[in-house]
Amino acid sequence: MNPIAEEIASYYGIANFINALEHYGMPRRSGRYPWGSGENPYQHGNDFLGRVAELKKNGWTETAENIKKEFGLTTKEYRNEKAWANYERRLYLVERAKSMQSDGKGATAIGKEMGLSESTVRSLLNPKSEERMRKAKETADFLKQQVKEKGMIDVGRDVERELNISKERLDMALYSLQREGYIVVGGRMDQVTNPTQKTTLRVLCPPGTPYKVNEKGNIVSSAVYDLDKIHSVKEYISRDGGTTYEKKFHYPESLDSNRLMIRYKEDGGSDMDGLVQLRRGVPDLSLGESRYAQVRIMVDGTHYIKGMAVYSDDMPDGVDVIFNTNKEAGTPMKKVLKEIKPDPDNPFGSLIKDADQGGQYWYDDPKTGKKKLGLINKRADEGDWTEWADALPSQFLGKQPLALAKKQLDLAKADKRAELEEICSLTNPTVKKYWLQKYADECDSAAVQLKAAALPGQKYHVIIPVNTLRDNQVYAPGYPEGTKLALIRYPHGGTFEIPILTVTHKNRLGEKFIGKTSIDAVGITKKIADRLSGADYDGDTVMTIPTHDKAGKVKIANQDPLEGLEGFDPKMRYGADKVETDSDGKTHYYRNGHEYRIMGDTQKQMGVISNLITDMTLGGASTDELARAVRHSMVVIDAEKHKLDYKASEIENNIAALRKEWQVKTDDDGNVIGYGGASTILSRSKGEVSVPKRQGTPVVNIKGSKNYDPSRPEGAVLYKTADDLYYPVRKMDKSTGMVTLQTIDGRKVTYNVNDKTARAMYEPVERKDPKTGAVSFTNREGNIVYKTDYRKQQSTRMAETDDAYSLVSSKRHPMELLYADYANAMKAMGNEARIEMMNTGNLKYDKKARDTYQTEVASLMSKLNTALLNAPREREAQRLANVEVAAKKEAAKANGTELKSSEIKKISQQALSKYRQEVGSVSRRDRSISITDKEWEAIQAGAVTENVLKRILDNADADNLRQRSMPRTTTQLSQAQINRIKAMSASYTIAEIAEKLGKSPSTIQKYLKGVN
Repeated sequence: MNPIAEEIASYYGIANFINALEHYGMPRRSGRYPWGSGENPYQHGNDFLGRVAELKKNGWTETAENIKKEFGLTTKEYRNEKAWANYERRLYLVERAKSMQSDGKGATAIGKEMGLSESTVRSLLNPKSEERMRKAKETADFLKQQVKEKGMIDVGRDVERELNISKERLDMALYSLQREGYIVVGGRMDQVTNPTQKTTLRVLCPPGTPYKVNEKGNIVSSAVYDLDKIHSVKEYISRDGGTTYEKKFHYPESLDSNRLMIRYKEDGGSDMDGLVQLRRGVPDLSLGESRYAQVRIMVDGTHYIKGMAVYSDDMPDGVDVIFNTNKEAGTPMKKVLKEIKPDPDNPFGSLIKDADQGGQYWYDDPKTGKKKLGLINKRADEGDWTEWADALPSQFLGKQPLALAKKQLDLAKADKRAELEEICSLTNPTVKKYWLQKYADECDSAAVQLKAAALPGQKYHVIIPVNTLRDNQVYAPGYPEGTKLALIRYPHGGTFEIPILTVTHKNRLGEKFIGKTSIDAVGITKKIADRLSGADYDGDTVMTIPTHDKAGKVKIANQDPLEGLEGFDPKMRYGADKVETDSDGKTHYYRNGHEYRIMGDTQKQMGVISNLITDMTLGGASTDELARAVRHSMVVIDAEKHKLDYKASEIENNIAALRKEWQVKTDDDGNVIGYGGASTILSRSKGEVSVPKRQGTPVVNIKGSKNYDPSRPEGAVLYKTADDLYYPVRKMDKSTGMVTLQTIDGRKVTYNVNDKTARAMYEPVERKDPKTGAVSFTNREGNIVYKTDYRKQQSTRMAETDDAYSLVSSKRHPMELLYADYANAMKAMGNEARIEMMNTGNLKYDKKARDTYQTEVASLMSKLNTALLNAPREREAQRLANVEVAAKKEAAKANGTELKSSEIKKISQQALSKYRQEVGSVSRRDRSISITDKEWEAIQAGAVTENVLKRILDNADADNLRQRSMPRTTTQLSQAQINRIKAMSASYTIAEIAEKLGKSPSTIQKYLKGVN
């Protein structure tokens, strides 16, 4: 009994109190848990607290077993019931005291009549006290009204923060509604941009909503998956106090084509294909503080420009924009530009940066003096390319000398080993487990991605045409004058595609387009762009690596361009020579008199040809064979964008013969069973594979645990298969209601779902073998056995194997073995981290420390509260985005088409970005918690509980957290750190190692000489 109830009981007496409740007609709840339910129903009154008091008087204790037996409640439900009973007692006393006060009685007289102290009566009559007490009911009434208006509402994690109430208050309100028959159901939905990750839902539904109870006793409902029917209690953001509601994304303004000039191939447009030149100083064509940006500009409301925009000071009169193209003169503007998509939220078909990140901008119109939307819509901005990961992909490194690959893979392993040692030295168990989990996940990913450590100075840059350079030069202000720079573009065909150029800072056109301080753009000539798989200038990027330095540490292997690639232009060779649009608006493309199909799966086709080139390179294919494959890859990469006849390229380059030669499929006994598909570990690692659908949180394989699997390595991740894994194979015609099922003996069973007799006879019933657990489906009588299948999800081959050598080809190329060792090392360190995590204890909470650091704790809680306020908004954004993506998929089907995976990925990200803006969900970067020195001191002292600390860490700024949590380096280095230095010395100079590790050159030199 809580203090209030105890005080009431001490003054009033339990029996008299119960009688008074009955006299005033307090209702007996008839909801989910009537008072007194259980094996021994309460027969002596309808007050829950009275029953509990009577039981305790007779020696009853509040154990989970006793609670379940006596009341049929879980411990949590029991506590909620007690809290609500206390609330109703208090409410009764308030009403009674107010009634007596209205009769003219004072606090003293009321106290005597009610058997309460005068101070208690004054508390009951205090309006503020009553207001606080009524919050649970008010919250329940508010939620009830929301359900009435919206149907179902999200009441999941952190909704209480949106409502600015305590979690306990929300839970009590929900419990009271459940007692009235409302349903709270649970469920999970896919994260729209990452379907393998789930977002947990808790939804309040009206009375009568169908539900079922799962094996854990939780209420679940199919209704929770009608995502379009679930609403938030947080309305969209208003910028003027609620008068209007505004989206951050605005439909683009359009450029008048009279201000646009197309520079065609004959006039030099092909030398700068994709470059957009802007007149400097024009208000509606501003790049802001940037000198270059990847942009989209709508033209005449029907088409748009896509390219890299720079300012130009050499513009014809009356022209504000020049678009450079490789199209021939006379090609209509509408055939040069891209047609906008019939999507009001995304007319460009690609994601534009958020407005607060400069994606769109407003300016003062000099004619009207009013605010007007600018014409520039930024896809990426100056500085954005520096954020790309610098690790070395196997697609590049696997085609370099074995020695270079070994150096960088050894360095990656040494880096990871040193990092694990550092994490294991942490003293705060919660922080330690946090970093161990992240570390293990990174190791698992590294095994799949097969990326090695970056080389010194390696960066990604966007390319911009500077055709006044010599063909052996690169304008790269981010590197010292005279640096030899290797350029690699992906997909990467081989060393023949790697130009090695000399950095110059002396070029006027480079200075105009790129500037003198750019960190993520380089200028190259058209000839170099052609060597880079025919790159253009609409946002293509290259990886740049300093090479052939004086120290001789790094030497990137390259060779002259293949003769078979010289002068090859995929757009000219396989582009359409005739384009027609039919009466339905569908465009048809012809070449040599034959219509051809436009590619619709660029990512997949690029993966296929890239894998073939990788396998051919490892196998030692001839230069002529490689030229055929690379020519086809150049066609594939531009086929969808430039409407190329890639099937003709596949035939003319005889790609089928190359697959037969270099991608032989064999069974376990070495017998040839087919051709094509990835054949080496470098091409097979990321290959998709279907696995049984999984659910829940995975567990770690630990000896002695109930889930231990001796066939798997200790520390490996174990998944639980979905409860609804198996299902009968069937088809349903929604228009007729006819269902067709297949039987295991090949027959078909058809019935109408609206025919009750037929349903009773044929509807599938799940059966589970009690001995083996095998699942099957039969009709109700059991004399028809239906064919079953299981639900699947996608994983990768490397993620699903415990030994990377299982992915090595039968030829066992030395490069393959090197990568297999690397992958196994990463898997082993990931497992080691998980074992350490499971053996790490829990944080010891110190109440004295909390008192000592109460200012810091309050600050941390305030920061956490701000960060967590975003959770309901993010959930709302995810739900709305799911609904929109589903609607677009259905719309495409209705038009007889199906969205490609690349299109789904794109519209998913766009939808999520849009709804994040609309509901006010902020990016992780903008809500990350930055921890101060004193706050970290409080954390280390145990001033916050483990659960609170976990949530702080999950929402902390990653760089800030790493800086504070990782131990300060000492002059004495560990063996793992020494090994890391030795591994780095193969590619880095002593000065570079010292700068990277924050040590003095003399310290690095000392350890390299073996001095301790």
